Amino acid sequence: MMNSVPRVPGPINEPVLSYAPGSPERALLKETYARMHGEEIEIPLIIGGREVRTGNTDVQVSPHEHGHVLARYHKAGAAEVRQAIDASLKAWKDWSNWPWEDRLAVFQRAADLLATRYRPIVNAATMLGQGKTAHQAEIDSACELIDFFRFNTHFAQQLYSEQPFSGPGMWNRLDHRPLEGFVYAVTPFNFTAIGGNLPTAPAMLGNVALWKPAATAIYSNYYVMRLLMEAGLPPGVINFLPGDPGPMTEEVLNDPNLAGIHFTGSTGVFQMIWRQVGERIDRYKTYPRLVGETGGKDFIVAHASADPLALATAIVRGGYEYQGQKCSAASRVYVPQSLWPTVREHTLGMMEKIRVGDVSDYRNFMGAVIDRKAFDKITGYIRHAHEADGVDVIAGGTYDDSTGYFIQPTLVQVQDSAYRLMCEEVFGPVVSLYAYPDAEWEQTLKIVDQTSPYALTGAVFSNDRAALLQADRALRNAAGNFYINDKPTGAVVGQQPFGGARGSGTNDKAGSILNLVRWISPRTIKETFAPAQAFEYPFMSEK
Repeated sequence: MMNSVPRVPGPINEPVLSYAPGSPERALLKETYARMHGEEIEIPLIIGGREVRTGNTDVQVSPHEHGHVLARYHKAGAAEVRQAIDASLKAWKDWSNWPWEDRLAVFQRAADLLATRYRPIVNAATMLGQGKTAHQAEIDSACELIDFFRFNTHFAQQLYSEQPFSGPGMWNRLDHRPLEGFVYAVTPFNFTAIGGNLPTAPAMLGNVALWKPAATAIYSNYYVMRLLMEAGLPPGVINFLPGDPGPMTEEVLNDPNLAGIHFTGSTGVFQMIWRQVGERIDRYKTYPRLVGETGGKDFIVAHASADPLALATAIVRGGYEYQGQKCSAASRVYVPQSLWPTVREHTLGMMEKIRVGDVSDYRNFMGAVIDRKAFDKITGYIRHAHEADGVDVIAGGTYDDSTGYFIQPTLVQVQDSAYRLMCEEVFGPVVSLYAYPDAEWEQTLKIVDQTSPYALTGAVFSNDRAALLQADRALRNAAGNFYINDKPTGAVVGQQPFGGARGSGTNDKAGSILNLVRWISPRTIKETFAPAQAFEYPFMSEK
């Protein structure tokens, strides 16, 4: 034991590598991508630190080359889920009692491994399996996940340092205990960093987790799991469980040791899980913590004073980077009629330059959408837009699934601000735009606030400070992440804590101390140095 109060290294956001022509990181990533593209791997479950093969397998393919199999993965069933629960509860007894600095050291080491040797591996896996460009993979699977590891350890130390005041003759302390039981981490396809963060944020605080990755992100998530194991994560602290979500979730929700759910995914699934937890609430040993980030119908609204070029750039980058598959992607845009001709010219000019194709070609700005289900849903919206009255597809609107699930960036202008593309979550490279009369700025702000059940991200563009103040007040509850003169995407860990309210989730702000607070169960300890020796109080005296 050390006689000291340890401090984790101060967190600094990981620098984003450029992958410019001639750079060493570009050459290494291309080499790693080519090697991994040429091999098909087998992905087991990892339960209690052991590889488990069930024989019930499926495959993951590249979205931009859907005939190419990257991996064959084993799927967990009810028996494996029970094994994982047992392994996690066994690990909890030891892990929850580790000195906090030793727990956090595991994730500090994971950050450094990812920043160096694992960087090209996890980035290439994200490009191959989730269809991200080199830049989008870099800011996600490298930089953001490194930041989650480094900043969350800093926030954990900050949380542990929160202690109460002590009166005379006593010492008051808070014991920031982990939850009693296991956490179920359900992670999405669109961010490798979220896949890594959802099970590890609770684990840093002494919790244990069952990690159920999205079927279309198992490839990259498996490498993250291997990274954590190499960093020294003890067996059973995080158990890696690919598989069909329905039967797995049913088994988890039936277990009395369920202590929490860390979720990112669809609104419908999260609401179903919440409902089922409520129906079984009397069987749990403790009230499960439910933390979820779900959908969004993210907006950009411009005032007549906005900079047209900056606005057009935000529409293109915010709407079409990673094929519009970010939770925060710009999906609906409101532009004043006086500004629209100039904004249209700039926007269409940029969109004409966008290349869509295989992400191994670094000239491409966009790749393919994630899978057949997404392709069919998104193209259904596009077909409806082509046929609907009062709707004009002014850019894109075409698609091709012969080799990969490619959809051209599509911009749709609507005459009715309540048209379905302005209201419904699409999760693809389709942006709908409404040009409103300049005199209806206030009414438009009300429309933006009331159109969608979601409240994840939003942006306002204006060079008029009074208009910005007006928008801030009108849209205060319309977005958990609110951007002024910037696109509504690109939240950075430690700088813009991420999460939304209303139908978008519990707004527990990943990338901040607020999220970590959900994974502790504090115990108050009062120690009295000179205990009372008599029961009487002074007021009881007769004189």
